[in-house]
Amino acid sequence: MARESIKDRQGNLYMSVIDEQVTVNRATRQDLNTPEELYLHLLKRCLTRLVFSEVSGDSTVQASGTGAARRVTYTIVRKTAAPLYRGLMRRAPFIYPLLRKVIVPLYRAWVRRAPLDPNARAEGRDWPADAETMIGMRRLDNIQFCVADVLRQGVPGDLIETGVWRGGATILMRAVLKAYGDTDRVVWVADSFQGLPKPDARHTPADTGDTHFAFDYLAVSADDVKANFARYGLLDNQVHFLVGWFRDTLPHAPIERLSVLRLDGDMYESTMDALQALYPKLSVGGYVIIDDYGNLSPCKAAVDAYRAEHEITEPIERVDWTGVFWRRLR
Repeated sequence: MARESIKDRQGNLYMSVIDEQVTVNRATRQDLNTPEELYLHLLKRCLTRLVFSEVSGDSTVQASGTGAARRVTYTIVRKTAAPLYRGLMRRAPFIYPLLRKVIVPLYRAWVRRAPLDPNARAEGRDWPADAETMIGMRRLDNIQFCVADVLRQGVPGDLIETGVWRGGATILMRAVLKAYGDTDRVVWVADSFQGLPKPDARHTPADTGDTHFAFDYLAVSADDVKANFARYGLLDNQVHFLVGWFRDTLPHAPIERLSVLRLDGDMYESTMDALQALYPKLSVGGYVIIDDYGNLSPCKAAVDAYRAEHEITEPIERVDWTGVFWRRLR
């Protein structure tokens, strides 16, 4: 499909949430009158908790103190502590357990719950305290577009997300299948369910100094994610879990073919592991979605390296400030 036609179709089908108001393209008004579109639109606002933002709503995990204090603290961490940590990890990686014992308590002391900012939540720029997803409305819209399109076009294959957190994106995938009556495809929910791996600087130098592993907030158990599916009536035999580190589970996963491949692994290693194991199984006409391409340089580096090695020339389309996707054409 031509680059502009993908953009046009996505723009005509879906919407974004700005300043707590839903702005709908004129061409989508009729679509929102269908039960399927109305259901999926409401589900996305529930998964983000935006539907509750005018009542009590969700809260956001953020730094403590005044705005000025948070900015000063962030500057100190970014310009001093983070480079120091990365240097120590390069020269003495064996001390990471001690660093973690220091980092995690400091992080917990630094953060607090703050009122939900609908703009930040809609754009996927905050860390929700309760919502099932942190990717925002545009990236949820993109998932809906990709899944609906492969159903419409008859592109064969299951759906997968690698790195699911609380499961919001995969819950939406299952909902789209249910809304349009697909009973054959499986949604694969792949995660360690214990957070991110500690970086292996020898194997993947691009991940040196990565601190995602230190945040317990990012570790959500498989049972908790299953409970989130069940909350929306979507935990059934079309949802399969792959539990473990990607390097251990993905190469041997019993997946024959994929139509939508969504990566949200943050790191170079996690992103490359998923691409190497799963991209060869993606059907022509299927979609690849990368959550962190515009925000995390190790993720971008892994995607660029894989595309270059395998001569993938399909244009990368921008979803929002960080998410991108492309359609496999050959």
